[in-house]
Amino acid sequence: MSNYLLKRVLMMFLTLWIIVTLTFSLMHAIPGNPFASESDQLPEQILANLRAKYHLDEPLPVQYLMYLKNLVSLDLGPSIKSDSRNVNDMISDGFGASAWLGGQAIIVAMIFGVLFGIIAALNRNRALDYIAMALAVLGVAVPSFILAPLLINYLAIKLPLFPVATWGTWMHTVLPSLALAFGPIAIITRYMRASMIEVMNQNYIRTAEAKGIPTVLIVIKHGIRNAILPVITFLGPLIASLITGTFVVEKIFAIPGIGKYFVDGIFNRDYPVILGTTIFYSAILIVTIFLIDIAYSLIDPRIRLTKKEG
Repeated sequence: MSNYLLKRVLMMFLTLWIIVTLTFSLMHAIPGNPFASESDQLPEQILANLRAKYHLDEPLPVQYLMYLKNLVSLDLGPSIKSDSRNVNDMISDGFGASAWLGGQAIIVAMIFGVLFGIIAALNRNRALDYIAMALAVLGVAVPSFILAPLLINYLAIKLPLFPVATWGTWMHTVLPSLALAFGPIAIITRYMRASMIEVMNQNYIRTAEAKGIPTVLIVIKHGIRNAILPVITFLGPLIASLITGTFVVEKIFAIPGIGKYFVDGIFNRDYPVILGTTIFYSAILIVTIFLIDIAYSLIDPRIRLTKKEG
């Protein structure tokens, strides 16, 4: 077990290093620079001083090694476009709101996705199955930036049930959480339905039914635990994407999350912000995948993290 964990941790750091290297290389391969918009407005000497301040006048290998050195000490560097702030502060300020919103969306998606998937599976080729699948198709087809204005129009303007364009109480998180969760609900429903149908056709399920055990108990005790593994696989990237911020929804609902920093960094060619937010997202994704691998062995005893020695 300890050898497995050590190998996984080393692989996690190797993966993160590869992501950092690729992001750094691709970012500098794109034509232009962070001061391209100011090149016609500022004297060349001032632009030269700005490049020197952020070490952009150094060769790329030197910049890369300097960044890795700072990264080891968890210093993501200063924002080029915001002199008074560094990337660590931006992530710290925005992550709380994004994590809270993403966590709510994940809980909503899991509850309704698993529930709808079970209902669809137990009513295969019946009305409830068709309704659940229609909602699943709709959820995949309708993007969050379309759903969000609809929720605002009907549940905040026509029916003033929830506040919008502000941030403070849990009421402000309801509509954006629904907008974020709608798509994942649809995907989880489809995964859960397909997996549940397969599980309910297994011999041990039929044996339990033959013994007269109520269907509800069979589903709770045997069905869900074995059918939910594909859903857990999907949770890895879902958790990482939701808790690190979704720019469109955050922009529509004026949420002070981390997503806006990432997109603004891309538009402004703010190298430290692009790298910092990418590394932060990647680290969360890598860690969640690792935790999900461990969760597999807890949910299904047949899955082991290490091989048995003969």
